[in-house]
Amino acid sequence: MSRIGKNPVVIPAGVTVELKDNHITVKGKLGELSQDITGITVKQEDNTLVLERSDESKAQKSAHGLYRALINNMVVGVSTGWSKDLELVGVGYRASNQGQRLDLALGFSHNIIFDIAPEVKVETITEKGKNPIIKLTSHDKQLVGHVAAKIRSFRKPEPYKGKGVKFVGELLRRKAGKTA
Repeated sequence: MSRIGKNPVVIPAGVTVELKDNHITVKGKLGELSQDITGITVKQEDNTLVLERSDESKAQKSAHGLYRALINNMVVGVSTGWSKDLELVGVGYRASNQGQRLDLALGFSHNIIFDIAPEVKVETITEKGKNPIIKLTSHDKQLVGHVAAKIRSFRKPEPYKGKGVKFVGELLRRKAGKTA
């Protein structure tokens, strides 16, 4: 058995799950998410979802854990939500937002203006003496991760001084510079 796939998905109060012909829809206070499921059967028992596979092939085993994780991420997302924090490390690096438009000053000759999907809420935190922080929140874990990775790709952290856009809490592999 897949160690992840055999675990049941617990449905918290306030979340409804609909199963129709290999399609699952999860609704909660933060939004609605849906996913197509192929090759795996999903059964709802009281307030839990149990996933079962039809055979023991390698593709079925990998899909078993995958769909369980995707469904669990959907349930957690519509009930509590997901967030990612990005930190801008570097002199003169700034971030500001006007609604869903993020304005980044990352040391280039021009500012980068990035339009963010309406499902993702963006917030910029700037405190004196600390690095600016961009906080992304949404009910869709995949979308939050995609937007955060796109913002990080504008200026990845470099290994010598650590300047760039990095995730809060991310450990960077640092290199020693030139020795005189």
